[in-house]
Amino acid sequence: VQLVESGGGPVQAGDSLRLACAASDRTISNNAMGWFRQAPGKEREFVAGISWRGDSTRYVDTVKGRFTISRDNAKNTVYLQMNNLTLGDTARYFCASGRSSYSSTSGADYVTWGQGTQVIVSS
Repeated sequence: VQLVESGGGPVQAGDSLRLACAASDRTISNNAMGWFRQAPGKEREFVAGISWRGDSTRYVDTVKGRFTISRDNAKNTVYLQMNNLTLGDTARYFCASGRSSYSSTSGADYVTWGQGTQVIVSS
């Protein structure tokens, strides 16, 4: 399976963006999916995860209440709605397909990664 992210770009603080992660086939429908990000000079960090049915989600504390992860298995697509963006959200965002049905915060539990989409937030 291949994952392709889209929806990134330059925005101003307080703006919203919706990222999408499209899978090349239906294999992700039975797997948890996650969004991670990596800012320049920093390690990759977990942002949000969703279970295979979409009934369980988790978020890093810094985005709770602002970001929402969702999925449409019929479209083989996972989304990350990002509201009230801050300078600290500037990073390259990656989606990943998990090894199991429920999400994990560890990148080691994800097997397939996309190339990422850049989000740049300015004041």
